[in-house]
Amino acid sequence: MKAFKLSIFPVLVLLPFGDGVTKQSILMEGATIQTSCAIQNKAFQAGEKVGFTVYYSVGNMINVAAGTGSFGATLEKLNGRDVYHVTAEGRTLSSYEWAYKARDVYETYMDTETLQPLKFVRNVNEGGYKKYQNVSFNKSANTAITNEGVFKVPACVQDVVSSMYYARNVDYDRLRVNDRIAFSMFLDNEVYSMQIRYLGKETISTKYGRFNAIKVRPITIKGNIFNGDENMTVWVSADANRIPLRVESPIVVGKVRIDMTSFQGLRHPMTSLLRKF
Repeated sequence: MKAFKLSIFPVLVLLPFGDGVTKQSILMEGATIQTSCAIQNKAFQAGEKVGFTVYYSVGNMINVAAGTGSFGATLEKLNGRDVYHVTAEGRTLSSYEWAYKARDVYETYMDTETLQPLKFVRNVNEGGYKKYQNVSFNKSANTAITNEGVFKVPACVQDVVSSMYYARNVDYDRLRVNDRIAFSMFLDNEVYSMQIRYLGKETISTKYGRFNAIKVRPITIKGNIFNGDENMTVWVSADANRIPLRVESPIVVGKVRIDMTSFQGLRHPMTSLLRKF
C-alpha cells in the first residue's frame, strides 16, 4: 500500500496562496500583479485548533476512514522574535495500520508581523520510511539551512505548513474565476513553483455540516502520491477564518478525501456554517 501515504501534506500545502510575494504573483487574464512579502494576519489566532479525518477509497472500498490529524497554533518566541508555532499532525487509525502505518508531524515558526517562516521541522514515519528535516530560513541571505546543507531560495519562499496559514489571509474578492495564484515552496531541499486556480464559491455538505465554501484547484507536485496535475480540489470556509473544509484528489491507487471534523479557538465566528449535522 505504499502508493497511499496518510499525510497532512495535501491539506497543508495545497491551499490558496497570495496577497503578496516578491517574484510571486496573482495571474489575471495574462496580467501579473506583483505584491510584497509581508501580509497582515486577520484569519487566525493563537489557540486555534482544527481536526480532520482522512478517507480513502480503492476498488470496492468506498470512503473508508483511514486516518486522523489536526493542526493548531500557539504564540511563542524564537530567537527573541514573536512567532506563531504551528504543529500539524497526522496518523493512520489503528484499524488501518495493517495496510499502512503513518505518524507525521510538521511544524513551522512564522514571524507574527509578516507570516514569513523562520523555521520548519518535518518528522515523518510512513510505512517504514522515516524522514527528519530541520530547516532554518535566513531571510536576509535568502537561504534555507537544513541537515544536508545550505540552499538558495526565493525571497518569499514558504514551507509546507506556513503556506496554508499565509494563504488564509487572501482577499478572494480580488479574484475572478480561473485567476491563478503562483508561489514558491521549499521542501526536501528543493524549491517548487506551484500555482492554484480560483474556481469561485459554492455550497458543500460534509459529515460535519453544510457550508458556504471557496473552491480552488492546485497544480500539485508530481511524485509517488499525486499526479502533478489539477485533479485535486480544495474547499475552504467562505468566512473570515478561511479554514480548510475538504480536500479531494485521485492518487496513484484510488482516491483520498480529507474532511474537517472539529474546530476550536477560531478568531472569528464560523458564519460559513449553514447547518450542523
